[in-house]
Parts: sequence; structure tokens; C-alpha cells
Amino acid sequence: MNKCQLVCVRCGQQYPLVLIGRCECGGTLLVEYDLEHAKRMLQLKPLTQRETSLWRYSDLLPIENEDNIVTLGEGWTPLLRMHQLEQYLRVGSLYVKREEQNPSGSFKARGFSVAISLLREHGIQKVTVPSNGNAASALAAYAARAHMEAFLFVPKDCPGLIVEESAHYGSHVFLVDGMIHDAGRIIEEGKESEGWFNVGTLKEPGRVEGKKTMGLEIAEQLGWKMPDVIIYPTGGGSGVIGLWKAFRELLELGLVTGDLPRIISIQEDGCKPIVDAFYHQEGVEVCQESEVTSAPTGLRVPQPPDGAFIVKILHEVGGDAIAVNQEEIVAAQRMMGRVGISASPEGASTLAGLIKLLEAGKVGVSDSIVLFNTSHAMKYLDWINSKNYPIIRSYEDFVIKR
Repeated sequence: MNKCQLVCVRCGQQYPLVLIGRCECGGTLLVEYDLEHAKRMLQLKPLTQRETSLWRYSDLLPIENEDNIVTLGEGWTPLLRMHQLEQYLRVGSLYVKREEQNPSGSFKARGFSVAISLLREHGIQKVTVPSNGNAASALAAYAARAHMEAFLFVPKDCPGLIVEESAHYGSHVFLVDGMIHDAGRIIEEGKESEGWFNVGTLKEPGRVEGKKTMGLEIAEQLGWKMPDVIIYPTGGGSGVIGLWKAFRELLELGLVTGDLPRIISIQEDGCKPIVDAFYHQEGVEVCQESEVTSAPTGLRVPQPPDGAFIVKILHEVGGDAIAVNQEEIVAAQRMMGRVGISASPEGASTLAGLIKLLEAGKVGVSDSIVLFNTSHAMKYLDWINSKNYPIIRSYEDFVIKR
């Protein structure tokens, strides 16, 4: 049994491990482990003797009973050395973490494997999420695996293939006349009467813990060495939190040494609240909906749940935040395709960001660099649904059109 509790990153208040994501003060709650206990368990059964999935790190995950684990084989994705891109960009070592090889085709599988396992442990049967796409299809898959009923709310311009994929797993799909925060508002309005548990970003502790395993894997795959730079596409930001948390825990466990990697957040022009906040001391300003012009991808999150914490992490690790435009993303997708990587717009944005960082001298040619390809390109084909999904503006619309 894992020994863990929740701790507020803002005020330090401690809570038992329950299904909440925010402290009374408004700070994000993260899982804190008894790392001495985890170290003993890792010594009893070394990682080399464990399964090649994210559950190889079960001693650093918040599930008490392994019978509650809900898995589709997620994690332990390849960390691929990109020799051709190294030569083209004239950098020393460049890797791509191939998260598109996860179940449901994206890195979202990690968070929902852990979150749904945690929810199963607490007896939850009815789940929901506001999503730009990949979180919806991942929740749909893991809810199906756990025999839970899922309600998914996505913007009406969500890529059609992702909508169809989500419905394929048997979930209830609703298109929202608005953006991801509008979907979240509908869920909050209806969750009490409908009995939904909202598995949105930072609503419970499991999704961050699942994302954390990306950092644990990178360190292990690099021979317990930390890369110098991680370039990460950022929407809601739970992946940034998870990576930061992973490397801090590895340092405390004594499995790695050295400085934390510099994490660089990539956003798209037209929706870049983290980028804007990184260079201003006043705090995170959410994007006004009328100002949002970015494409309908996972990068389009005008109101990150805890943007101030994301910015704090980036400053702490000596990181950065930059924006790229749609033309740069498309060019990077083509470049990745020519070296055999099917990259989503979010994944390709990391290469587009690297090119700009190199031009600005913000990344050294001798740095070891990891890019995250969070999903594959085929999910974003311009394809129209053959089905008529209900389009809603409010919870009242949901009640009428369900």
C-alpha cells in the first residue's frame, strides 16, 4: 500500500488522499509520498524486473490496491534519437518522446489511466470532462475499460475524427457552442443533479500523477541522467506540473543528480496566456474569448486552471515560454513527417519552438533536448462527422437535447 497525502503548493496545508484538486486557499493540491517507503519498495523489486508500462512506477502512484488499476497498456513509449534533425539543426542530441503510441493515440492516456483507477478505488461510476479533443477520447477509452458511464463536452470545432473516436468507446458526446472553458461551465452547472465526477485538469490528483510518469521514463531511458531542456506543448499545463514533480521526486530518491531540466512551454499565437504571463509580474491574464484566434487543438486553453503555478515552475527551473504561429507548426509537421514521425499540431509545435529558440540563442547547440510529440497527425484530418451530435450552449440545452 502506498503511503501518500495531498499537499497544497501555495500554503502547504495537508489533506488525506481524497478526490479534490484545490485547497481551501485556491492552491493546487499535489500528491506527496513517503519516499523512504518508495525507495525500499524499489529496492525489493527493481525496475528492471517490472512491466514496461507506466505502472512500473506503482510505488510513486496513488493507488492503494492494484486490483483497482485500469490499464490499456499505456506508457513506456519510445524516446527516439533524431539524428537527421540533429544534423539539420546542428544540435548535439535531440530526442522525441513518442506519446502518440499510447492507447487512444495521445499522452492523455497516462493521466486517465491513473485518474480512472483512483476514481474506481473511490467507487465513482459516472464521469465527465471538458476537452479540446484528446482528453475526451482518452477518458472515453478508460471509462469503457472500467465500465463507467462517460459524458464528454467538446467545442463544436473539435476535429471530427476525435469526436467519432470518443463515441466509438460508447461515451455520450456533446458539442459545445464555445470553447473548453464553456464546456467546463456546463459541467459545473450540471454535475450535482447529474451525478457526474468532473475529471478535468486539476480537478483531482490522478491526472498529474499519470503525466508525471513521462518524466520518470525519460530519466530511466537516458540512463538516469536528466536532459538539459524539455520542450513541451502547453494548454492546461498539467504536463508541466507532472514533469517538474517527477524530476524533484527522482532527486529526493537519489536516482538522479544535477539540475532540473529547463522546461520550455510552447503555445500558439492567438491563445498564449502562459507566454504572456511568463514575461509579466502581474500574474496570469486569461485570454478573452474575442481575442482567441488559434486553431482548435489542445493548445487552445484560454483559461488555464492554475496558470500562475505553471509560470512559477518555469521560472524555478530556468525555463521559458514562447509562442509559434500556425504556419510554423505546419512546416514543423512536414519536417517531422519526413523523418518518420506522425506529429499532431501540438507535437509539431515543439519542433517549431526549438527552431525559434535556436535562432534566439536560448538553447545551446550542446544541450540535450527532448521534444514531446503528444499525439499523431491523423487525428486532425479535415473530415466532417457523418453523425449529428447535439450542439449545446448551456446546461439547460443539455437537459433538452440529451
